[in-house]
Amino acid sequence: MSPTPMAERYRLHIENIRTQHPIFHITPERYAAAEARHPELAPRLDATIGWDLEDYRAAAAEADFLIGWKLPFATIAQDAPRLRWMHLIGAGIEHALPLDWLPADVAITTNRGVATKAGEYVAMAVLALNTRIPLFASNKAQRVWQREFVSGVEGKTALIVGMGNLGRSGALRCKGLGMHVIGVRESGAPIEGVDEMHRPNALPALLPRADVLVLAVPLTTKTRGLIGAAELALMKPGAGLVNIGRAASVDQPALGAALRSGHLGGAVLDVFETEPLPPDAPEWDWPNAILTPHVAADDVARYMPDTLDLFFKNFQRVLDGQPLINRVDPDRQY
Repeated sequence: MSPTPMAERYRLHIENIRTQHPIFHITPERYAAAEARHPELAPRLDATIGWDLEDYRAAAAEADFLIGWKLPFATIAQDAPRLRWMHLIGAGIEHALPLDWLPADVAITTNRGVATKAGEYVAMAVLALNTRIPLFASNKAQRVWQREFVSGVEGKTALIVGMGNLGRSGALRCKGLGMHVIGVRESGAPIEGVDEMHRPNALPALLPRADVLVLAVPLTTKTRGLIGAAELALMKPGAGLVNIGRAASVDQPALGAALRSGHLGGAVLDVFETEPLPPDAPEWDWPNAILTPHVAADDVARYMPDTLDLFFKNFQRVLDGQPLINRVDPDRQY
């Protein structure tokens, strides 16, 4: 079900967070550029842009639609009595869970599919792990000369858990490298270009086959702790792990232990349970691990233009009474 079309003109409020990276800011200039790209829709929206909740409640009280990230979810029904649709500018919604605050007649959509660089990152990470770059980086810090010779990635197996936009883009790149790609998704339904598709209950049988495990899952009650010590022990010695989903899908102490023991050959990690990663976090000292600060998927030139284009595309669907793209299912938590 999509939000019910209301009046001829609609009020949109956009709420920014100054401490977020500017890539995630919807500035007046960026919004004006989006209006120019959608001249048939823009005149039907009266938009306000706020920062750090300074004028939020006055704007929310009149808003039909909201765009933002961290909003006062618990009081949304009181703050925004006219609200029919909220768009969150990221893909994961764990910061908004549980959705018990969500009025029954309000839709939430997310930015799934806007992060377009994930496939390139996965390809980079897979090649780095296969070439033992994490080991060489760790050895450099210790001034250790240790030669490692490997075969190419062609014919090796990538196990990708989570086949949303991030996972699918990674699968496409891995296939381009000549790898055998196994996908895992809740439904287990086939996806074109993926050699095998399975449901999560098949993981114990699949993990021993993987040369590299790529995690691209949202954080839900089902995915929290999905990969623990037992699952890591099933992986073949020297295998690699890439996480571009959410850190809590992996038992972090168990991952650190698998790296320190040498059972895992390396890891490339872009997500962490606490971000920014504190200076005293143990991850900094994990051997054979490359850490990147949650930058895998977001294109600095395209992220916000694509976000606003997605919003306008969904706004057209509101006007047409069609289902919204990327609408969150509260039961699935994404």
